[in-house]
Amino acid sequence: MTELRRVRHAVDFDDLERRFPPAPEYFDNAWLDDVATIEAKQLARLQARATEAARVPFFARRWADAGFDPASIGSLTDLAAAPMYTVDDIRASIEANPPFGDYQGASVADAATEPLRLFTSGGTTGRSRPTLYTAWDREVGALLTARALYLQGIRPGDVVINAWAYSTHNGAHIMDEALHKWLNCVVLSTGTGNVTPSRKQIELAIEYGAKAILTTGDYLLHLADTAKEMGLDPKTDLALTALPNIGDTERLESTFGLPVLQSYGFHEVQWVAVECAEKTGLHIFEDAFVVEIVDVDTGEPLPDGEQGAIVITELYKTGSPQFRYNIMDLSTRYPRERCACGSWLRKMAPFAGRGDNMVKLRGVNVWPEALGAIVADVPGVSDDYFVRAHRSGNRDEITVSVASDTPAAEHGALADAVAKALHDVVGVKIGAEVVAPGALDPLTGFGTAAKLVRFRDDR
Repeated sequence: MTELRRVRHAVDFDDLERRFPPAPEYFDNAWLDDVATIEAKQLARLQARATEAARVPFFARRWADAGFDPASIGSLTDLAAAPMYTVDDIRASIEANPPFGDYQGASVADAATEPLRLFTSGGTTGRSRPTLYTAWDREVGALLTARALYLQGIRPGDVVINAWAYSTHNGAHIMDEALHKWLNCVVLSTGTGNVTPSRKQIELAIEYGAKAILTTGDYLLHLADTAKEMGLDPKTDLALTALPNIGDTERLESTFGLPVLQSYGFHEVQWVAVECAEKTGLHIFEDAFVVEIVDVDTGEPLPDGEQGAIVITELYKTGSPQFRYNIMDLSTRYPRERCACGSWLRKMAPFAGRGDNMVKLRGVNVWPEALGAIVADVPGVSDDYFVRAHRSGNRDEITVSVASDTPAAEHGALADAVAKALHDVVGVKIGAEVVAPGALDPLTGFGTAAKLVRFRDDR
């Protein structure tokens, strides 16, 4: 019988903490490293990561096709010679090698000798991206998340409500692990309002003196409205001391009377960067990442100060590599300079949108083209559609307009059928309206544009 290697055997925690200091110690040492130390550490880890990634079929194949030799990396600038990849390449890998693709650095069979976790991206209208995480990957990923949460105001011993959706996505779970394992917080995992009603979330926050409620900015603002309906003042009757929430910074700060320090991360790599109190950009955890900014159309590296697509190379994982992953999120990398907080870590601008047309709606990745395919299957609807992202109250919303030659009197019922079809597939509420044939032409450019426009972001 194979001897099981449990987490305590698979991870050398002393070594992990030496290489990736956790909060709060991190902010007294590596956070204040000089530039030479930062870049020497990055280069050594980049070279080691390239060697490991070369053993993964996905990277070995792509690198051979591009003539890239991982041993050729002698400086950080040499990274640009490695070919990038996007989510489309991942999907192609999954199609060719279902269900995990050939980009994983671990396999399910490895679970016999090392604990593994499987999470998928939040995409429901694009094929989900599975990622296998080794025990080391989980611990370092949680530690990086804990660094961000600490800088955003959460402290050891705090009671924290985790109101993110616990699902196949990594988000809620990695925050739970970060709070429990690396910040010694007491976590109350309420889940979303569908799991624990909003009034109950407020009651629990007051009863246990929660210092933070982790969720989307939209839902936190909804909780504030719920508190007001209960006769409470969100600023004084809740004991919140931190707002690590993604959303409308200005509204969150005015509603709760607390600062919002923005951060950036994604499914495969956890937390990449976080603002300090100076609010002059997001400090990148450079002991774990190299961040590049490239032109959205050409993929060419852009100089500091220009906005483009974020390309991530992680320097810490032992499982699925992310080596020049063009995530297609938009941002700007700032010139390296010392922040007033004392850190020399390179900074990036907050997330500025998508380089493609994916929209994140309440934690779910939504592709407008896929919405068009869904509504086209509804009887009575043509294949002419237009998708619009917009704000309604305190929430991001999406409305899909579809053309139909049915009588106008039937459009209301048909819109309801379209909305139901969207909800059944996507899992979140999406608005729908039905219009007459030709009504969408001014929006799509039909008859005048070489390529039809199917999406507009009005937020």
